[in-house]
This record gives sequence, structure tokens and C-alpha cells, in this order.
Amino acid sequence: MVMAVSFERYGRLYYLDPGPHRPRVGEKVLVPTDDGPEVAECVWAPQYVTEEIGGLPRCEGVATDADLERDEQNRDRRADARLTAKRLIREHGLPMKVVGIDFVDRRPDVDQLVIVYFSAPHRVDFRELVRDLARGLRARIELRQVGARDEARLQGGIGPCGRDLCCATFLKDFEPVSVRMAKDQDLPLNPLKISGACGRLMCCLKYEHPLYQEFNAKAPSVGTPVETPAGDGVVVGHNVPSDTVVVRLAASGRRCACSRADVCSPRQQYEASSTTTPDAPAELPTPVRREPAADQPAARQRPPAAEPRAGDVPAQADEPPAAEPARRRKPRRRRRLSDPSTDTGSTSAEPDDNSGDGS
Repeated sequence: MVMAVSFERYGRLYYLDPGPHRPRVGEKVLVPTDDGPEVAECVWAPQYVTEEIGGLPRCEGVATDADLERDEQNRDRRADARLTAKRLIREHGLPMKVVGIDFVDRRPDVDQLVIVYFSAPHRVDFRELVRDLARGLRARIELRQVGARDEARLQGGIGPCGRDLCCATFLKDFEPVSVRMAKDQDLPLNPLKISGACGRLMCCLKYEHPLYQEFNAKAPSVGTPVETPAGDGVVVGHNVPSDTVVVRLAASGRRCACSRADVCSPRQQYEASSTTTPDAPAELPTPVRREPAADQPAARQRPPAAEPRAGDVPAQADEPPAAEPARRRKPRRRRRLSDPSTDTGSTSAEPDDNSGDGS
């Protein structure tokens, strides 16, 4: 079983294990803390949950009248300590802002402890301030500087959405937030519109960012031509919360919102692809017969051979053998170097060495 309590009205919820106790909504219960049990209000009665949650602190029971009186006195002491701290800070002229006061009276090592949470733009020398606070409040003093986000968490407030701040209600840890998240969600990069009460980027930019990343990865980008049930068009915008794509039709020029499934469905991707049906057998490649070109010579087309007739001279080969050019060049070289006076027209030619002997 699980129950929820809150130390402040409309404040952060803390979940507890009710144990044997069954408090009702609005009753005061004791919640274990590092400084001892404190009084809180039950805002969610104990009930069973589907999942088993372990590691929850255990409720210490319903608060008694003595516990309620002590809690009321501590509230008055915190209010007095806040006024005293503000007055002394003003007197010392320190650039500090009191954010919260915590009063501890059940710690074993100290009787009364006042913890002052403050914010400042830089480091502050508050040694003299601590002495004056200890003298005025007659208790041990601790000053702790907090950042802008922790300041908003301690003070609380209303966000731009009109609801209580997330950090003051349910957020436990501050996750990093970047401007890239605002760009992915098509938000204006105006600091006044994407900043929270703390002056930093709003924590809620992190909530829907994974949804936008998934949508942008699957949906067609702006400017992509697509086919819709209403006709062909071009994507001009996205609407991630409704999972639709805004398309400007090419025929009429009007805009229409189409579902992402209608624009980039697997069926359309299948029809746009050039592949065949997976069940169809694969076709073997057909051998291509190469036809002779019209401008090629008739000798290369190789017409069918005709029967030889009487008196026909057998046709020679189209290409002479490789050794025939060498035989033709040899006698040409001898005729060029031979003596014209001794040449009688005989078929044999004398070599150059014998013609030059003078015999």
C-alpha cells in the first residue's frame, strides 16, 4: 500500500508506506526525516497499487496534540527568524535574498538550529551577519546559498501554463535542458516565452522532446512532395500532438491536415518502390541477341555462305596472316638498295655486299 503526504498546502507530494496505520485524507501524520519526525498532512489515503514499490519511508502514525502544538510553535519561530534575517541583511547592506527558513529542534547534537536559505549573485562575506543572527535568535545559525532553480523550488509559484511550478510539486531532480529541445519543437526562441519563473529554460521542454524526435524521424520534412487522399501536395507544417502533417494541395492551393499514416504509410512506401511482390518467383535474366548495326560493312555482317559455282575464284580471307606483311616489306627493302645498272629484270636480286665488290 502507498499513501501521499505534503508538508505545505499544494506543495510537493511525498509517498510513504502506511504500515499498520490507515489515516484519512486531511489528517496530520508523522513523517520520518533526517532531523526527526515532522508533521505533515495526508492528501492521499492508503490504497493498493498494481506495482510493488520498495524503499519507501514508513509512516510513524497519526500526530498527537503535543506534536501539533510543537509544529505550530516551529511555524511561528520560522516566521520570526525570516523577519530578523531580512532586517539584519538590510542593515549590513549585503546583496542577499532570503528564500526559506528551517527550524530544527530534534537533532541530537544541537538543541535549536536555524537554517537560512538565501540566493546571491556572487559569494558573500556573511561572518558578521551570522554573529548578529545567533545573538538575535539565540540559536545556532547555518546559511546555505542556493541557485535559481532551487530558489523557485523553495518559494513556489505559478508557471506560464497557469499551474503550480513542476519543481515545487513533483520534480525531484533537475535534468539538463537545452535550446535544441525548443528548436525541435518549433517553439519561438524568445527567452521570455521559453523561460520559467527561475529565469532558466522551462523544465517542461524535456517532457515531450522524445515524442518530437520520433515524429521528425518518421514524418516527411517540410517541403517534401507527398501524396494524400485529397491529392498531391507539399508538406508545409507538422502537428506532433495530433500526429498529423499539414499539406498544401497542388490543385487547389488549400491546406489540409492529413494523418502521418496516410502520408508516409508502409503501403505507399511499398508502392513507390521498384521491387516486385515477395511471393512472385524471381525472373531469370533473358539473354539479349545483339543485332548487327546498319552502318557496318557487309563483310562484317557475315551473310550465309552460298554454294560454290564453276569458274568462281575462291575468296581470300578478310584479314591476311600475321607473317604476310613481313614478307612484303623484305623485297621492297632489297629493291630500294639494289644497283639499277645491273638490274636486268630477272626475278632474283643480288645482295648489297656482292654488288659492291667490283669483280
